[in-house]
Amino acid sequence: MREQFLVEAGDGEKIADLAEMNRLFQAWTETAYHRAVHSETGQAPAARWEKATPEERAVPEPALLREAFLWSERRKADKTALVRMHGNVYQVDAWLAGRMVELLFSPFDLDRIEVRLAGKPAGTAVPFVMGRHRHPKTRTGDGQARTEPAPTGIDYLGALGDSHDQALREQVSYQFLVSGPAAPQAKQEPQARQEEREEGRD
Repeated sequence: MREQFLVEAGDGEKIADLAEMNRLFQAWTETAYHRAVHSETGQAPAARWEKATPEERAVPEPALLREAFLWSERRKADKTALVRMHGNVYQVDAWLAGRMVELLFSPFDLDRIEVRLAGKPAGTAVPFVMGRHRHPKTRTGDGQARTEPAPTGIDYLGALGDSHDQALREQVSYQFLVSGPAAPQAKQEPQARQEEREEGRD
């Protein structure tokens, strides 16, 4: 998203409205992302989806999906129920003092930490001393925030959108096949039956 779509969308000046944004996003997803081999799976997302079982295609609960993207680290709470992580100090519940706990967090927001004990929720870690608000891996070696990729300088999304629109126009219109040529015949059948009833009366 960041490296291929958002960087080309820029600040939105080239995109007229939400409908245009959706059109370009769909074109990018179906034309580029779904067909490129993913570095982690070694498969294109579209090909991987086609081979997936119904269980693998099931949409997870929003809470589970959010948790899947959280990072996790283990720390031991000291006798005052404080835990330390990446230069920050957090206060956990008093009953966790002296225990090994798991801290779940977004690497881009170290202000909000969820605490687990033996895999079960154990409250939240309250910021006590904060020196860092992002995980070190979200920054470059010199400590600066990672910069976004540079735009290509060409209308990449526009070209994708036009190509995608053309491909859609070339597909068979099943709606036309159902409601087009068949419509007159459908109207003639009731009329024919009506004429047959009238002849029967005569």
